[in-house]
Amino acid sequence: MDEMASTNLHPRFAVQQLTQALADTPVILVHGPRQCGKTTLARLVGDPLGYTYLTFDDPVILAAAREDPSGFVADLPARVILDEVQKAPALFSSIKLAVDRDRKPGRFLLTGSANVLLVPHLSDSLAGRLAILRLHPLSQCELAGADSRFLDRLFGAEFRMHTTRRLGLELAERIVAGGFPPALARDTPSRRSAWYRDYVETLVQRDVHDLSRIDFLHALPRLLALAASQTSRLLNVTSLAAPFSMTRQTIRDYLTLLERVFLMEELPPWHSNQLSRLIKTPKLHLGDTGLACALLQRDAAGLRGDRAALGQLLETFVLQELRRQADWAETTTRFFHYRDKDQVEIDIVAERGAAAVAGIEIKASSTVTLADFNGLRRLREVSGTAFKAGIVLYDGETCLGFGDRLFAVPVRSLWEPA
Repeated sequence: MDEMASTNLHPRFAVQQLTQALADTPVILVHGPRQCGKTTLARLVGDPLGYTYLTFDDPVILAAAREDPSGFVADLPARVILDEVQKAPALFSSIKLAVDRDRKPGRFLLTGSANVLLVPHLSDSLAGRLAILRLHPLSQCELAGADSRFLDRLFGAEFRMHTTRRLGLELAERIVAGGFPPALARDTPSRRSAWYRDYVETLVQRDVHDLSRIDFLHALPRLLALAASQTSRLLNVTSLAAPFSMTRQTIRDYLTLLERVFLMEELPPWHSNQLSRLIKTPKLHLGDTGLACALLQRDAAGLRGDRAALGQLLETFVLQELRRQADWAETTTRFFHYRDKDQVEIDIVAERGAAAVAGIEIKASSTVTLADFNGLRRLREVSGTAFKAGIVLYDGETCLGFGDRLFAVPVRSLWEPA
């Protein structure tokens, strides 16, 4: 099943955000990993509005754009979707000139499978003219067909006591399945895993090769698999470089390249002026747990039986669900991790503006103890009035309070409305 057919099975909650951007901004970029649904979203919104669709995966169109960027842009229809625009970076300057002559909203709808924000001269050329929407693979909310408003509930400390059904094996199944529409369209876990492995090989050979003519291209899938084994851990470039005959700097450059194509990310440390003993190393996270599990050759039963691996991948699963929900929300939320030299840590710290902080601890077990709240109590202490809530997400049955603005919350509350 192709990207458009498989994505149409589920709503994309970024539709409203994209529609609003087209009404007030000349250039809109929808970027995210290949096969996450960018083309489908662009055409779902753009086709009824009369947008012409052109893709730079077509070698003829790509050649024309590269040969004469100014002429190509000048000949474009009044409203156009340009798919996989990272393949034709010379167009950005020509689009800037066209927009400067006519700033009519919604002229150019771009999609890209590489993060142009990490290429300063490209993003700077459209500063003030460009709205950027990040699209992820399908969230658990989108798979369920309803927005849980989890982040609003988190910052409002709106967790009332109730009971639900624990997930058990279903949680591991969701982690292993991931969120890429073409993978989810496959009938069996083994076929999904095969899709993810083929996806990595194709992406490295095509997109990564196009972005950087690097040596040792064959090493990237191995490096990504090693990164998958360290997901949700502090980034350790020396450890990642150990199996390869390459320098730390080369491995660092390769990690940046994998980040550019949305296969992995770094979660920065949270800072506070009141704390001087913080660990300032970022955490490493894969961009999708289905991809991570395929690289690690993990199925749901095996993952459930390995508590350490389940805990790691559940932390990444929760972070990616929060990111997906945050990117269609109206209020900006930023995410961090917390760890200090006393070994007090919090898996995820969420911030809204300068005056709203919340903490999230993640457990794969079905029980919660007072000790699980140690980091959250520290965060409450140092954040003062900015602290809104601290929760321990766990695979249990009961949502209940553990003191002032502290809660144990079943993990399924992430995607199920209250």
